[in-house]
Amino acid sequence: MLGVFALLTLSACHRSSQIGDTNARHYEARGIIRGFAPNRQTVDVEHEEIRGFMPSMTMPFSVRNSSEIAKLNIGDAVSFRLTVTDQDSWIDRIKKISAANVHLPLGTAMPLRTSASNTSPRLREGDMMPPFQLIDQDGNKIEMEKFRGHPLVLTFIFTRCPLPNFCPLMSNNFAQLQTAIKNSSGQPGQTRLLSISFDPEFDSREVLHAYAQHESADPNIWTFASGQKAEIDKLTQAFPVFLQQEGGTISHGLATALISRDGKIAKIWRGNGWTPAEVMLEIARAGLG
Repeated sequence: MLGVFALLTLSACHRSSQIGDTNARHYEARGIIRGFAPNRQTVDVEHEEIRGFMPSMTMPFSVRNSSEIAKLNIGDAVSFRLTVTDQDSWIDRIKKISAANVHLPLGTAMPLRTSASNTSPRLREGDMMPPFQLIDQDGNKIEMEKFRGHPLVLTFIFTRCPLPNFCPLMSNNFAQLQTAIKNSSGQPGQTRLLSISFDPEFDSREVLHAYAQHESADPNIWTFASGQKAEIDKLTQAFPVFLQQEGGTISHGLATALISRDGKIAKIWRGNGWTPAEVMLEIARAGLG
């Protein structure tokens, strides 16, 4: 296990060195503030089209300097700079402006919501993972029973996600987990990974197969899957994962879960702050390894 953690640390250091690279792209943007994270390190902005990068939508953006939004309120119009590198994205140079200077497409001004409904109970740590039926990247039907007897780490993505610290970060973390699993013995080496796409209309079996190859996913460890919309909705509502169709893409939240060998939810991580080393430690701490 010590060797696994050393490997993860080296990978994390390599990733950190990429964040400030010279490949950073900058985009000027304007929008309306729709919400804040409790720590004000993330702000939800309904923004105009960011030309050359993404259509108008509501998106949570990381803020490096929380003092820039300390005096701002929900409903304020702002201009800002979006910086995107190969591994990260954030906004800065945030300034309050007149709402008349923000031009949003008609019909897009919708508040953030989650996909959870009153009829879909929210899963919590200690609950049993509900049954599901999905289709993997090779066209095979998969159910929860496929992973019985193995610790399972699952997350939600879609392959068209434009921000590197959302779905691409989840896949990068899973790639590091895959390496750690391959270099582990005992039960940690039996851990399985499952990336579930909530964009079944675009993420066909062929798309997921190509995406898995791009991520160098070992099919014996890491599975990509999607399925019928009703089945995907059931899972995203259960965790819950925020989803909203906007401007031809999907505004969304993040959730990652660790499932024990007997199908019980051992840990749920919200957002993108978790690390592969943290997951491996949780497997050991929870007696999953």
